[in-house]
Amino acid sequence: MTLAGGLPEHTAAAAPEALADVVFTFSYESFADAHRRGMMRPPDRLVSTLMVHPGVRRLLVADPYRSWGSAWARAIIDRPHTPRPTERLALVRPRRLARADPEAIEDIERTYRRYERALIRSSERAGLDAPYLITTNPLVAGFADADWTSGVLYYGRDDWLSSPARRRYWPAYREAYRRIAERGHAVAAVSGEIIERIGPTGPHAVVPNGIEPAEWLQQQPTPPDWYARIPAPRAVYVGTLDSRLDVDGIRELATRRPELQIVLIGPAPDARFLAPLRPLRNVHTRGLIGRTEIVAVLRNAELTLLAHRRTALTEAMSPLKVFEYLAAGRTVLATDLRPLHGLGDRVLLTPTVADFADRVDEALGLGAQTEAERRAYIADNAWPSRHRQILRLLPPRSASPHAPSLGS
Repeated sequence: MTLAGGLPEHTAAAAPEALADVVFTFSYESFADAHRRGMMRPPDRLVSTLMVHPGVRRLLVADPYRSWGSAWARAIIDRPHTPRPTERLALVRPRRLARADPEAIEDIERTYRRYERALIRSSERAGLDAPYLITTNPLVAGFADADWTSGVLYYGRDDWLSSPARRRYWPAYREAYRRIAERGHAVAAVSGEIIERIGPTGPHAVVPNGIEPAEWLQQQPTPPDWYARIPAPRAVYVGTLDSRLDVDGIRELATRRPELQIVLIGPAPDARFLAPLRPLRNVHTRGLIGRTEIVAVLRNAELTLLAHRRTALTEAMSPLKVFEYLAAGRTVLATDLRPLHGLGDRVLLTPTVADFADRVDEALGLGAQTEAERRAYIADNAWPSRHRQILRLLPPRSASPHAPSLGS
């Protein structure tokens, strides 16, 4: 049997049988960050599932290391987005003097052993018993000793080893990947490329991103006024407007197809990056918008775009936006990246974004999916199913045979 991406399925251990305690750690963003953005990214979705899972007895959610200075500065804006502890849920926010991780591997190891000690102390205070450690930070998975846990699961939603913004940490990520594999930790990753780069020896699976059904099963929404004023046909891209976006390809598409209105939605960390597109009257940019508005835009789009350059980073992604485009029932024009293979005949792949211009008519001709097809797609790709696949990778734990399983 094979998994998404064409990799052979690893024979994973049976899912744990007993009520389990869990420690979950974010990578470089906090619980408050996740709450502020609407719990919409893959790690946010997973921790949301753990918070209500019948197989979880107690859950400790851990923020990444933050310096005392930045923590004080953020305290007021974070307060409304920080959950209150309950008997079932606890939160730990480890603090340190340094604002950033060190770069030397031996210093990284010392840093994350200190972080681990903060997790242990908080686990004990919260009454957790031999918890599972589920982390989205490869440095936690690789450098923590973890002998106090019932097992470690690393959830790889990005290949940090190919992130240009974190290049100075690549040696540390490479060593973390090596240790994850050497120790036989469980690994769930959104693409086969991430699995290949880690080379895990323990339970592992490719688990692509998914859909939150409640967001997409509502009646047809009214488009936002600003979007309704843009004439059809409209091709929409949603995501951070950064180096992943093929600006030259977008410019070529806009020039060759002047009747197509290209709508780019998302934050732009560096406004200069989009400068080549400003003279083009059929390219429209919109900053960060809320989830309800994103859903309304996509469900009223004529076409959607995955306009990425081909890089080591984008080759390892499972683009969440594509699953959401398909949940909206829209056809997708996409760069030919391996994680997009097999997603159906409404994902039209081309070698580059500039080549989109040759397939615009074909894409528009497909129209929207029927409502029955759209709903079937959402059911088949819902987050609960993805999370069951992830949690089944956890090693077994001594148990009451009547308790719910994390992977059930």
